[in-house]
Amino acid sequence: MEMQVPRRAWRWCPLAVVAALALVPPRPAAQSAGGAILTVEPLTSPAGADSMAPQLTVSADRIILSWLETKHHATLKYAERTPSGWSVADTVVSGENVVANWADVPSVRALGDGRLIAQWLEKNGPDPEAYDLRLSMSADRGRTWTPLRSPHGDRTKTQHGFASLFEQGAAGFGIVWLDGRETAKAGGAMTLRATRYEGPEGGGEAVVSSRVCDCCPTAAAATSDGAIVAFRNRTAGEIRDIYTARWDGRAWSAPAPVHDDGWTINGCPVNGPALAARGRDVAVAWFTGAGGAGRAWAAFSSDAGRTFGQPVRIDDEGSTGRVQVAWLKDGAAVVSWVEFAKGPSQLRVRRVTKRGDRSPPVTIAHGVGTQFPRMAAARDEIVFAWIENSRGSSRVRTARAKM
Repeated sequence: MEMQVPRRAWRWCPLAVVAALALVPPRPAAQSAGGAILTVEPLTSPAGADSMAPQLTVSADRIILSWLETKHHATLKYAERTPSGWSVADTVVSGENVVANWADVPSVRALGDGRLIAQWLEKNGPDPEAYDLRLSMSADRGRTWTPLRSPHGDRTKTQHGFASLFEQGAAGFGIVWLDGRETAKAGGAMTLRATRYEGPEGGGEAVVSSRVCDCCPTAAAATSDGAIVAFRNRTAGEIRDIYTARWDGRAWSAPAPVHDDGWTINGCPVNGPALAARGRDVAVAWFTGAGGAGRAWAAFSSDAGRTFGQPVRIDDEGSTGRVQVAWLKDGAAVVSWVEFAKGPSQLRVRRVTKRGDRSPPVTIAHGVGTQFPRMAAARDEIVFAWIENSRGSSRVRTARAKM
């Protein structure tokens, strides 16, 4: 099966250039301090051979791993973390029209009332860059799935993807995605849109931002004040920094930058932000190549994302991003990133406080390349997922660390 990759990623997204930027000698980093070093141990993965596109979601204490298996055609599978390991893998959807994409990945999320929501991509025409978002719900722990109305009402043969699901109340949820309908027009830009669901039909489709980066993954989370989304913005002058927008129950706020990095790049770096929320506390992690060097950063908010403090540098010598962030029980956050400075790329993780204290880094895996590792935290552990390539095949691997 031929894996789908956004043409924008190849035409505009200079991954090799970003990796080279990460090799530029950095300015001295802040002194590491605080937090015990994490002890990481293997966790047998439920994913089979020829697996890719991992995603981890967490709702309360439920961690769900989803992935695609591509031996004959794309199949979306998932498993739930249990005290003894992972549950038996179940299938959401399988077929020739399901898109397998290394950057634009599906997900499965639990809602507060126990239902499961899945989102994935399906081809909508001969253009490999044109696809639609599909949603399905299960009320019986995955035994049966009921299709939901597509979140986007247009019928354009354009990109609809890079979606993020978020909870909205005990029974509702929302979804944000990159929408290419305006790109079918001369001079049109990629937009960020959102739809809310309180039933199978959905409603209230809204434009969150009218001009965003074409192929950077999005992130979304639920605060006690409402949902917050993070994305890579795009100005007319090609500044592509990380912005957030908040849903207050009535409307989306105007997008605002987390920090004015001022990264000017004439192309999409395929490197989106990560979000974690707990009550009114929000943590954002992101990558930037501003200043000629690849760096990973995190910033914290105590007012549900209305304002953020000064960013804390996460990497040590250079990064290609691929960040993830989660809250720990003690009020600190844990951030993962891909370090790329000496030798093979490394998936690393460290504890970071709001004051900027950083624990020593711990390496989870070597040689992770340009794929998107994942991380989630619940109960008393942190779970990691990444792609291992061997002999021309890929497989999703997992590990855990106690909090």
